[in-house]
Amino acid sequence: MNPYLAEFIGTTVLLYLGNSVNANVNLNGTYGKGAGWLVISLAWGLAVFVGVVISGSFSGGHLNPAVSVGLAMVGKFEWHKVPGYMLAQLLGAIMGAFLTYLQYRGHFKQTSDAATKLGVFATAPAIPNIFNNFLSEVLGTFMLVFGVFYLIEGSDVGSLSALPVGLLVTVIGLSLGGSTGYAINPARDLGPRIFHALIINKDSNWKYAWIPVFAPILGAVLAALIFGLL
Repeated sequence: MNPYLAEFIGTTVLLYLGNSVNANVNLNGTYGKGAGWLVISLAWGLAVFVGVVISGSFSGGHLNPAVSVGLAMVGKFEWHKVPGYMLAQLLGAIMGAFLTYLQYRGHFKQTSDAATKLGVFATAPAIPNIFNNFLSEVLGTFMLVFGVFYLIEGSDVGSLSALPVGLLVTVIGLSLGGSTGYAINPARDLGPRIFHALIINKDSNWKYAWIPVFAPILGAVLAALIFGLL
């Protein structure tokens, strides 16, 4: 399989499963309504696991622009592939959001609260504060990318590393996700936010949207710099 196609498919799977657990827990009329943060964090970790298993042997299973940048910075990935990977990841994230919408379309209709609908697709801070929210995403992504450096096989994340990476995402969600919803992935937040703006509601909280895009990249850069010093 072409590696760019693999990143698209893997990210589609990640966002379809991840956004869908958000929908299941938060939208009206679902069997999972009110299941809580533990269910969300566990499902997102398993979603990463499944996405990496599917794409890992073809593309390395990055599924995240911050991971691609971090691996490139430490010499474990070719820089010339980074833009293509980022585009594939963003498009896959949009497709995953679309599939979630199809899955839960009836429940979106039964849910009137705009913030709840947006929360299915995009992250938002529990307590709005630009510095604290930015720092939260930097630190969360630092933990992700720094951990990935020690979990990868050779130069790629790879399917054999899928379970440890999934567990890493799970513990980040359980431990660090309560402040901003732990995007820790620019494509994960931006792609579904674009879909929400185009299909559901133009008011997609764009004033916050830059934080889960740029903070994860900075977190990956810092992880790469510190990894290079060790």
